[in-house]
Amino acid sequence: EMSASLVGSEMCIRDRQGIPPSRRAEELTVMSLRARFMDDLKTAMKAGQSEKVGTIRMITAKLKDVDIAGRAKGEDQVSDEAVISMLRGMIKSRTESASMYTQGGRPELAQKEEAEIAIIRDYLPPDLDDTTIEAAVGEAIERTDATSMKDMGKVMAALKQQFGAALDPARASAVVRARLSA
Repeated sequence: EMSASLVGSEMCIRDRQGIPPSRRAEELTVMSLRARFMDDLKTAMKAGQSEKVGTIRMITAKLKDVDIAGRAKGEDQVSDEAVISMLRGMIKSRTESASMYTQGGRPELAQKEEAEIAIIRDYLPPDLDDTTIEAAVGEAIERTDATSMKDMGKVMAALKQQFGAALDPARASAVVRARLSA
């Protein structure tokens, strides 16, 4: 639903959230993720799910940090790719923490980290299956004429361009490394 208002001497058309249609289309995916964070936060608060509330607050705090860092690059809000990359980074750090807690004999802290990982994972796009990654890596190696580990960057760049946020860089780089070193 659109509304119109006169701002200065220009007619400004905005949607219900007050975003001009030109910006609305480009920010739809990021806004939907951001809106999902807020909706899930409200739902978790009403349901009394304190662990989920805490994790979503950590996500939104990290997102604000990433947005602030993006302002130096001239971005008001970071892209969907950057939000998903941020979420993957949060999962990676929590996975490392969980393994350290397990090694240190603190399984209760490891379980807390695993619970946070499960909540964060809900916001990521579905992972590509192994056969899709294998096929895409083979195709990317052929396209970039990669022959050795020196060409790994070219192959990874091609994969990121092809799959964007759906690609898990850690899984893909393991496959690329195995193929190029063989």
